[in-house]
Amino acid sequence: MTQTQTASAAPALLSIEGLHKSYGPVEVLKGVDLHMNKGNVVTLIGSSGSGKTTLLRCVNLLEEFQGGHIRLEGQDIGYSEVNGKRVRHPEKVIARHRAMTGMAFQQFNLFPHLTALQNVTLGLLKVKKLPKDQAVALAEKWLERVGLLERRNHYPGQLSGGQQQRVAIARAIAMNPSLMLFDEVTSALDPELVGEVLSVIKGLAEEGMTMLLVTHEMRFAYEVSDQIVFMNQGRIEEQGPPKTLFEQPKSARLTEFLKNIRF
Repeated sequence: MTQTQTASAAPALLSIEGLHKSYGPVEVLKGVDLHMNKGNVVTLIGSSGSGKTTLLRCVNLLEEFQGGHIRLEGQDIGYSEVNGKRVRHPEKVIARHRAMTGMAFQQFNLFPHLTALQNVTLGLLKVKKLPKDQAVALAEKWLERVGLLERRNHYPGQLSGGQQQRVAIARAIAMNPSLMLFDEVTSALDPELVGEVLSVIKGLAEEGMTMLLVTHEMRFAYEVSDQIVFMNQGRIEEQGPPKTLFEQPKSARLTEFLKNIRF
């Protein structure tokens, strides 16, 4: 895990400026600014409805946004400004930009009729257009990394929830994204299975993978993150290093949020 770089260092890998997102008349994100450097691990925390998951989904365009800019590796994501007007990118460009991120969801979203190996190789074959032997080798590498190589020929229905989530993580990472997004990846798991998934993510963080996470696992967030971002009612209310944010909260809302959390 790397330390957050100063503003004078390399340009941010992810830069979000003035992000606004609404569902009809309901404004969910109200001008969010967030910057991440390569190798950073940033965790979004906050109560349900604070905008955490919506922010994550805007980054890889699973949600449209109505204002502001998202830039990944210097490229405008979703929209560009042309002659002062906001213009949506063509689908081909959006697909290319979306491939720069990997995402693991609350639900595993594995194809039930495909084995673990086939689930991981699918994108490598269809999107990356790799030869089959290369796709299989890469998929097996990542299945081994998440501790499931011996179950590569098992179908999702033959795997536990924790194992399915680890396959989903291997599938996303095998695509070699610049930024990995994790949205409450343990929330659908039985408590005894949570640790095996968090252990995989922690290992990836230690290896320098750039990650933006949403989680309610506060001890895990404290241990793995470079920065904690506390969201409240669609805005970033407070952010900083884990020790500072958890032990010396400035806002009354964050103080209240942390009151019942035990480490």
